[in-house]
Amino acid sequence: MKKKEFVEELIKRLNEEYGKDIRCYLNHDNAWQLLFATILSAQCTDERVNLVTKDLFQKYPTLESFANADLKEMEQDVKSTGFYHNKAKNIILAARKLVNDYGGEVPESIEELTTLPGVGRKTANVVRGNIYGINSIVVDTHVKRISKKLGLTKNDDPVKVEYDLMKVLPEESWIAYNIQIIMLGRTICTARKQKCEECFLRDICKSAK
Repeated sequence: MKKKEFVEELIKRLNEEYGKDIRCYLNHDNAWQLLFATILSAQCTDERVNLVTKDLFQKYPTLESFANADLKEMEQDVKSTGFYHNKAKNIILAARKLVNDYGGEVPESIEELTTLPGVGRKTANVVRGNIYGINSIVVDTHVKRISKKLGLTKNDDPVKVEYDLMKVLPEESWIAYNIQIIMLGRTICTARKQKCEECFLRDICKSAK
C-alpha cells in the first residue's frame, strides 16, 4: 500500500472507530485556564490535572490573581501534578506576561504563545486547536509513539514528529488525529502492552505483531 493510500485508510478507520468530534480532556472555561492546565499536564494524567484545577481555578478566579500569586503557595497548590517548582513558577510568570504584554488575552500565534514561560509547541498547539480552531498537531507521548509504529515518522524529537505528520496527514484531520491517537494509546496500543489482536489497524500497521 502506497503512503497516500495508507494515510487515507488510516484516517477512514480512525474516523469510523472514534468519530471526528473534537474533545479536550482538560477541563477549562477559557483560554488561559486551558493554557495553565496544559502546563500542569506535563508528565501528569489529565484526570489528576482536572482534580487540581477544580480547586485551583476557584482559588485563583482571574488571570490577575494568578499573576499576583505567592510562589511557595502556588507550589503547594499544584504539587500533586509533579515538577511543581517549575510548573508553579511558569504559570505565575506566564500570567504576568499575559497581563502586562497581551492585555489579559491569550495570543493565538504559535510564535507569541511560545514566548510565554513554560509554553512549548505542544502546549501552544493545544490552545490553538481547542480555543481558536486552528488546525494543529499536538505531539504528546501517545502521538509520538504510535505515529512511529504506524511508520508516519522515524523521529523522536516532538518538533520533528510534528512536521513529519504535517507533511503526510491532510490538514483538516490534524486535530481529530490528535484526539483519536490519544484514545488508541490509552485503550489498545498502550505503552506497557500493545493489544494488537484487538486493534482495528492491525492489518495495516507496520508494527503489528
